[in-house]
Amino acid sequence: MHIEPGRRPIDPDRVAAAATGLGDRAVIDEWAERFAVVADPSRLALLVSIHYAPGISVTDLAAVTGMTDTAVSQALRLLRAHGLVTAQRDGRIVRYRLADETVHELIHRVRPHASDPPPEPVDR
Repeated sequence: MHIEPGRRPIDPDRVAAAATGLGDRAVIDEWAERFAVVADPSRLALLVSIHYAPGISVTDLAAVTGMTDTAVSQALRLLRAHGLVTAQRDGRIVRYRLADETVHELIHRVRPHASDPPPEPVDR
């Protein structure tokens, strides 16, 4: 456990638990970058659309989101680069699916199906 020099914790057990939960800072940085990618409303709309219609094409994503095909393609390149979606060629059409289970779960929290149970309350 790392504590800045000159700092004396109020509750060392809680500091130890927080440090254990924090883990490797590189993982935190990686997730912060992924969240930054998802934080864009257009990219989030694409992820939600792909979630509810796996195998959807660029043209259909553009139709549902109101974006141009070019804008959708550029956003999907970024989402693919961050491992959030995968692409599969079907003849001349490229179809997209979510590639990340955590994003799948996040979308259920952000935009649940009407048949999904409500999310569990967060202990604050």
